[in-house]
Amino acid sequence: MRRGWKMALSGGLRCCRRVLSWVPVLVIVLVVLWSYYAYVFELCLVTVLSPAEKVIYLIFYHAIFVFFTWTYWKSIFTLPQQPNQKFHLSYTDKERYENEERPEVQKQMLVDMAKKLPVYTRTGSGAVRFCDRCHLIKPDRCHHCSVCAMCVLKMDHHCPWVNNCIGFSNYKFFLQFLAYSVLYCLYIATTVFSYFIKYWRGELPGVRSKFHVLFLLFVACMFFVSLVILFGYHCWLVSRNKTTLEAFCTPVFMSGPEKNGFNLGFVKNIQQVFGDNKKFWLIPIGSSPGDGHSFPMRSMNESQNPLLANEEPWEENEDDNRDYPEGSSSLAVETET
Repeated sequence: MRRGWKMALSGGLRCCRRVLSWVPVLVIVLVVLWSYYAYVFELCLVTVLSPAEKVIYLIFYHAIFVFFTWTYWKSIFTLPQQPNQKFHLSYTDKERYENEERPEVQKQMLVDMAKKLPVYTRTGSGAVRFCDRCHLIKPDRCHHCSVCAMCVLKMDHHCPWVNNCIGFSNYKFFLQFLAYSVLYCLYIATTVFSYFIKYWRGELPGVRSKFHVLFLLFVACMFFVSLVILFGYHCWLVSRNKTTLEAFCTPVFMSGPEKNGFNLGFVKNIQQVFGDNKKFWLIPIGSSPGDGHSFPMRSMNESQNPLLANEEPWEENEDDNRDYPEGSSSLAVETET
């Protein structure tokens, strides 16, 4: 009986957590809907008097708004990509691994299994990167998200503002969302500013429109500052071909930790996210090269399987086998193991 109550309580808590995880997304959606009403109706249709100015403002606004909402939608509903079946332990290997009590034997078992896989990174101690929750050998740049409860290919971070894990499948969309968000806020701020001054000086009537216009400028500037900082940080990460997790925890290769292990040069680094075809760079369509399981590395020496190397182990990196607590970074949250 008690066990049944515990299971019911646990299920209820998981359900509440899923519902509450959509609250940040709902907040953003409500703010965007209000900004649409305030800009289109209160500013363009009520406050702006020139018909030509109205048309120009509305055309450019809706062009930006379409790409802004499109990229936000793609960031939310593009599911994180998980490692394919060949990285999972077979039923027999899983039984052998779990029944083995000697850690050194378990470690060697993983080494033998990883020899057949394109795995070129390891933990700080030189061991194979293994997820004991998903029971799989982690591909390079793959990490376990404790919020999504899954291993995510090329995981960058878990973002509560899109209620999704940002990784290989949707990192391009997330960057585009940040870019169009910055452009959206900047466009609103620059076009509203002159009318903000007129309302401030009392040159225009209309108490209701005045409130919307003044508050619209304040909200646009506030979001612009936070978004441009976050977007600038991710632009720096892309230019170095790093993820947020790799910026905080240096990946380890055969020769040891190497913070620039995936750095291929500025242009190729950008192509690793947006693809080779430049006409798709601004459109939220999947164009990232590869399958997310393996990535080109800086040198040919690092492309050799480090699991076959006979080297002294490095100092243990505690970050490889622990859950990262949820810590906000402007609009992002890191939750990874």
